[in-house]
Amino acid sequence: MHIRDSFFSSFQTIMTHKLRSFLTLIGIVIGVMAVVTMFSAIDGMKRFVKENMEKMGWDNSVIITPSQQQNYWNMRFRYGKTQRNVQPLSYKDYRLLTDSLNVKMSYGMIEENSDFSAGGKKKYAKVRATTNDFLINKTYEVGKGRAFSTFEESNASRVCIIGYYFAKTHFQSKTPLNQVIKLGNQNYRIIGILADDPLSQRKNFNFNAWERRADLRAVYIPLSTGAKYMRTNGAIDYIYLQSPDLESYKSLKNKARQLLLSRHSMYPNFGFQNVGTFLMQITEQTNKIMDKFNITLSIIASVSLLVGGIGLFSTLLISITERMKEIGIRKSFGATEGDIFFYFIAEALSLSLLGAGGGVFLAMLLLKIFSTVVGMPFYIPVAGIVLGIAFSLFIGFLSGLYPAIKAAKINPIQAIFYFD
Repeated sequence: MHIRDSFFSSFQTIMTHKLRSFLTLIGIVIGVMAVVTMFSAIDGMKRFVKENMEKMGWDNSVIITPSQQQNYWNMRFRYGKTQRNVQPLSYKDYRLLTDSLNVKMSYGMIEENSDFSAGGKKKYAKVRATTNDFLINKTYEVGKGRAFSTFEESNASRVCIIGYYFAKTHFQSKTPLNQVIKLGNQNYRIIGILADDPLSQRKNFNFNAWERRADLRAVYIPLSTGAKYMRTNGAIDYIYLQSPDLESYKSLKNKARQLLLSRHSMYPNFGFQNVGTFLMQITEQTNKIMDKFNITLSIIASVSLLVGGIGLFSTLLISITERMKEIGIRKSFGATEGDIFFYFIAEALSLSLLGAGGGVFLAMLLLKIFSTVVGMPFYIPVAGIVLGIAFSLFIGFLSGLYPAIKAAKINPIQAIFYFD
């Protein structure tokens, strides 16, 4: 008996007993759906963690900060330098690093609280001096107006970009573009307004929602402006550097250290916060935990598939009794034990394949609904589909193995006269 004929006969048998086949398939469908759904849910969570880590803007990055004052005497003893000969971390350091290093993203930051005046009233504002790269790195978009120009960033222009919630709170329905507000002792012209957070607009989860809301309540001025008007000696609070990829991350950090040491008379009055390394460790640990959950949940979900396999096993045993005369006739016309064996295995595999297809379809539908409800995308990876189908076929083969062996060993004479 040819393989094609065996599967064709199997599908004919399945269609002849529609209700029985449907009831048998339910267990397999539920089992495959559970396996694929669990696998896809864990994969979706891993992607969610990775994407949110990247959206926080700290991947492959390092933050350079001034050293703590408490370490000064130890440093002085070790390096024999006096503090008055060493400049603080400054805007010139930032320019040196960005001009000399190959970076994907970079910005400096100065932050302080300030009084501001608008419409003759004194109010409160958080002022941040930085560059356009900060907004790009955090995926903030300028909804109205524009970002800082190259000229404004280089020449300490007194312009500002205000956050979405800042504009909503202090200007309400008015359009503040091109208006002048007073921050401390300086007047600044508003050139842009940040749009609402794109993450919150998609109703998505994110790890740092509170931080992003605080960002959109702030006022942003060019870094050169902040270094000139908000600090002495052009000092800045920290410098952020992001390498183009993981491979160049260590090289970037080492070169940055060498450049700063050369500018600071070999006195290390700065420190490195390896945020990228820290986040990579968090991501790796999270992935390990997710993988363990994946194995555990897949095992639990596989129990329902095993139950479906038991139902398939029972159906095939009953099918032997019903088709006893058919088996005898097939053998009398030359069918071998191998042909009969493969005929029943083909039926078991056909039922498993149909059940796997139905399970994958229901899993896709369920994950689509769940994604819509919670606002977090869930993808069905190819590995999840392959795992569900392969496990279903494996269970189908095991379920059909004993009935197929039993049917193959039936005596043809006894089978023909079984019902007589």
